[in-house]
Amino acid sequence: MIVLSALLFLRSPAQAQTHDHGSMHHAMSGPDWGMYGPYPTTREASGTSWQPDRGVHLGLHGMKGRWSLMLHGAADIVFDRQGGPRGDEKVFGASMLMGTASRPLGPGTLGLRAMLSLDPATIGKEGYPLLLQTGETADGETHLIDRQHPHDLFMELAASYSVSSGNRSLFLYGGSPGEPALGPPAFMHRFSGMAFPQAPITHHWFDSSHITFGVLTFGAVSGRTKLEVSAFRGREPDQDRYDVESPELDSHSIRFSVNPTPAWALQTSFGRLESPEQLEPDVSVDRTTASAIHAADWGAGHWETMLAWARNRNRPGPTLDAIALESVVQLRQRHTVFARAERVEKNELFQEGDPRHGRVFDVGAVCAGYRFDAPSFAPITAGIGVLGTVSFVPGGIRPVYGGRPTSWMIFTHVVLR
Repeated sequence: MIVLSALLFLRSPAQAQTHDHGSMHHAMSGPDWGMYGPYPTTREASGTSWQPDRGVHLGLHGMKGRWSLMLHGAADIVFDRQGGPRGDEKVFGASMLMGTASRPLGPGTLGLRAMLSLDPATIGKEGYPLLLQTGETADGETHLIDRQHPHDLFMELAASYSVSSGNRSLFLYGGSPGEPALGPPAFMHRFSGMAFPQAPITHHWFDSSHITFGVLTFGAVSGRTKLEVSAFRGREPDQDRYDVESPELDSHSIRFSVNPTPAWALQTSFGRLESPEQLEPDVSVDRTTASAIHAADWGAGHWETMLAWARNRNRPGPTLDAIALESVVQLRQRHTVFARAERVEKNELFQEGDPRHGRVFDVGAVCAGYRFDAPSFAPITAGIGVLGTVSFVPGGIRPVYGGRPTSWMIFTHVVLR
């Protein structure tokens, strides 16, 4: 009922507007400013991260007095068939509902953010099958391997306050959970990643900290540049997906972002994460990332691409690199074509007791898909799509995975637009 009421309000003809790639030309004033500074709202992505000014900014937007409101949501129902000897199949649902509210307060702007997911109920603790995926745990005793963990019920509960002067601003962001200043926008928030019904296998290199229980970020914006520092809880969420864990500030990060033109968003960041893995409490990680996102419009089409690199230096342990290239093209808001290529060094592909446990293997995956969206019944658009993936493993573990295992997904997609 709450969501339905919000939809009806945000669609009121006098005050509502739908933001997509046609809404990037905002006046630099009032409610069209970003939550953290005097720039277009389309620049803001997950947490305090930036995407290109020309990036797609899906969601329903409206005003209530001095409050600027946004509601965004998406859900997939997926039939997942992972190939090879380690493959499995499952039907699951993945979802996200996000709301933001901001208003002038004193000399600055107050911002509120909340994001929820039904993944704990529709995916389950054991996650969904995804070859070569690693990270977190389902039971607190064994690693999740070849499976993607569900997101927590509470993905973000955060507030911010910013003060602007001219094209400059200072802001403070805090949340539990929240997202520290580390890496590019999380995959379900960047347009080049949200079309995929599966997470990237490089997730724990680029954006595993997007749900962090305890975050405090201070940032400074000057025109097209931004510098941020964060203190946050390094430990990733545990297997109890419905609770809010105790906040801590035992880790830190720094990120420099620049949008040199409306078409580009660049960032480089470094973070020192204290004991991120529950099952390896004595291992900390130094994470370095760099990424470039490009967005372009032409006629009735929109195209976005991200190239990203990251390095996890385990202390103690090996140094592991990852690289990902993903791209999506949307035509007439009906046809969406998307592809991703990844290469990553992993040392968690085998459980303790296996002689290959802890060994580093260079693996990769290439996937591509297509989705057709039916005519929109505002404010909801629904579509159906298919995704195919080919995984690549070194010779030493081909008897376990197969030569080049092939996987596929069929999915339905619903989004507020």
